[in-house]
Amino acid sequence: MSKTIVIVGAGIGGIMLANKLRETLPPRHRIIVIERTAEHAFAASFLWLMVGQRERNAITRPVRRLLRSGVELVIGEAREIDAKERVVHTGTEAISYDWLVLAGGAEMRFDLAGSETFFTLDGAERLYSVLREFRGGNVAIVVTATPYKCPGAPAEGAMLIRDYLRQKGVSAQVDLYTTEPRPMPVAGPELGQAVTGMLAERGVGYHPNHVLRGAGQGALAFEGRDPVKADLVVSIPRHVPPDVVRTAGVANAAGWAAVDPRTLVTKDPSIFAIGDCAAVQLPGTWKPDTPLMLPKAGVFAHAQALALAGRIAAEINGGTAPEFCGDGFCMLEAGEHLAGFAFGDFFATPSPKLELRNVGRTWHLSKVMFEQWWLAGPGFRRSALGAAMQAGAKVYGIEMKL
Repeated sequence: MSKTIVIVGAGIGGIMLANKLRETLPPRHRIIVIERTAEHAFAASFLWLMVGQRERNAITRPVRRLLRSGVELVIGEAREIDAKERVVHTGTEAISYDWLVLAGGAEMRFDLAGSETFFTLDGAERLYSVLREFRGGNVAIVVTATPYKCPGAPAEGAMLIRDYLRQKGVSAQVDLYTTEPRPMPVAGPELGQAVTGMLAERGVGYHPNHVLRGAGQGALAFEGRDPVKADLVVSIPRHVPPDVVRTAGVANAAGWAAVDPRTLVTKDPSIFAIGDCAAVQLPGTWKPDTPLMLPKAGVFAHAQALALAGRIAAEINGGTAPEFCGDGFCMLEAGEHLAGFAFGDFFATPSPKLELRNVGRTWHLSKVMFEQWWLAGPGFRRSALGAAMQAGAKVYGIEMKL
């Protein structure tokens, strides 16, 4: 009998999962991807777009081009899930499934009027225009709420903006304000101190435990603190789960899809979730009564997709189902074509164990290599050159798994 796997979302996780399933399963099994837009934008490159190191068309591709032949693509919005009947409703179709995978990412709410952002394609492109015309003053990068995807991105954005303005000869004070007690709190105090040091070395002010209350007339207001002057405000927007997660009946109190950390299954055995829309609880807490959660980042969506593809294939073909192991890494851009490299086991007990390699050009080049490998599409990844890139990246500790 044929089975149908429906994947809601064509981000990193959704694309990887669809391609791996199509490679693994016989053609009689249907793999359907539902995605709202026909264009895929590689979010990790928005930071480079923000400072003029990329152009829009260099980091976007048609979704269809990134999917393997035999994967069905539906351009539309998944609006409602009838878990009892196992049907996904879009605006025009009712699509039945045997297994459903929620991979729709996180949606963003821009609550800080008058601010710029590098967290969207359009926002990063606009911010580059703003930075080109900026004549100096105070630049504030503001984390408005948690969680947000890519925990290193605010620090990276601050360092890249500082480097860009310095190279232009613009006199500017760049500061990062966040509600968090330290950078990347899930990674532990040692890594947080290392990132704080990277910021300080590059002249970026770091201000933890700052809860934003409002903005206006060139100033930011934080709870219990004096107003802060800001000539340019760059915000990390509030992230919210897609509404469709609630309709599936698998959301936690915050609206994210609650999953088993290893199997990625929700309380409904026919529904899984991966990537930013999934809530994966880790051992330990980062403040009293607040559990650690797996960061929302493409590297985890990628690894979860591969593990889940093996699990679904085992359900169909038989065999041992793999588990998501919780390993992850991050190339932390620091400007001047340099980057740090953090990696480790996020499932370690009593809390995640990570290390940070010294800042260097190797890690930046590795990130560029991964960008090009991803955007080249599945055909290139299976070619001899794609395999060579894969092998080269592995030398630096980066797994580019097909």
